[in-house]
Amino acid sequence: MKICVISFDFWNYDAHIVDELRRKGVDAHHINIGAYRHVSFPARLKNTLSKIVLKRNLKNKLRQEMILEQLNALGSQDQILVINPELIDRKIHLQIKKFTPRYIAYLYDSLARCPAEHLFDMFDEIFSFDKNDAEKNQFKLITNYNYLPEVNHCEATKYDLVYLGSFDKRISALSKIISKVKSLNLTYNFVVVGKKSWTKNFNIQNNNEITFTRKRIKHRDIPCYYNQATVLLDLMRENQTGLSFRFFEAMALKKKVITNNSTVKEYDFYNSENIMVVKDDLSNIERSFFDSSYQELQPEIYNKYTIQNWVKTVFGL
Repeated sequence: MKICVISFDFWNYDAHIVDELRRKGVDAHHINIGAYRHVSFPARLKNTLSKIVLKRNLKNKLRQEMILEQLNALGSQDQILVINPELIDRKIHLQIKKFTPRYIAYLYDSLARCPAEHLFDMFDEIFSFDKNDAEKNQFKLITNYNYLPEVNHCEATKYDLVYLGSFDKRISALSKIISKVKSLNLTYNFVVVGKKSWTKNFNIQNNNEITFTRKRIKHRDIPCYYNQATVLLDLMRENQTGLSFRFFEAMALKKKVITNNSTVKEYDFYNSENIMVVKDDLSNIERSFFDSSYQELQPEIYNKYTIQNWVKTVFGL
C-alpha cells in the first residue's frame, strides 16, 4: 500500500504519522510544505519584494507547485491525507485528487480559525479534532494522538508548572496565571515562540516572567522540556475547542495538566485528579493539585489515544 501525507508540519508532529505507517509496512511519504526553502538569495529577495509591493507571497505558490512535483515523482497513491487543507488552493486539490482513489483530510484547527468550507466536496472523508465542527458538519471526530512511548520513570522535576506555545492572544492569560502561581509560591517556566513582529503588540523588553524566543524548541526536545515539571499548562487558542497535543504528551509522561479547555471533561481519559479545568478567576488553582500523585490510566483508555490507533482509524488499516 502507498500512502502520502501532505501538511505544513511546523512543530514536526505530522511526521509521526508517516513513521507509524512505515512501521506497519506501508510505503509512506510526507510532503511537508512547511519545509520549502527558496533555492537562492535572488529568489528570496524576489519574494520579499512581492510581499511588500504586491502584497503577494510567492512562496505559497511555489510550495503548492512542489506538492505536484513530488507527487509526479512518487506516482499514484492508495490514499492521500491532507492536514489542514485550507493552506492549498482548490485548483491544486483537484490536481492532487488525480493521484489517488481515496482523498481524505484532517482538521486540527477549528473552522472558525481556519475556514475550509469551500473544500468540503474535495474529500472522500474528513476528520476533525473539534467536537463542535464534527457535529455540525458530520465529520468523523478524532483527537490528536500520543506519539510518545509510555514513560515509566521520570527525571527529577525542576518546576511545578511549565508552558510552551506560540505567540498569540494567550499571552494575557499567561500573565494572570503567573500572578496566581507566584501567590502560591509555585515555580514555573513559560516559553513563548514567535516572530520579531510580536514586539509591536507586546512589550517583551520589560517582561522577565516569560521566556520569549524566535527559535522554537526542537520537537525531539519537547518531552525533555515537559519532564522538568509536575504539571503542564494548556491554554486554548481563540475559537477552538479541540484538544491540543499537550494532553497526549502528558499521558505518556504521566504529568498532570491545568487547562482552560472545558471540553476535556467530555473525554473518557478525563480525571479531575490529573486534569484541572480552571475557572475564569483561577480561584480553583490550589497547591494541593501539585502535591497529589498522578492517577494511572487504564490500559484500554491509554491505548485508544496512541498514534498506532490513530493511524489504524484514519487509514482503515
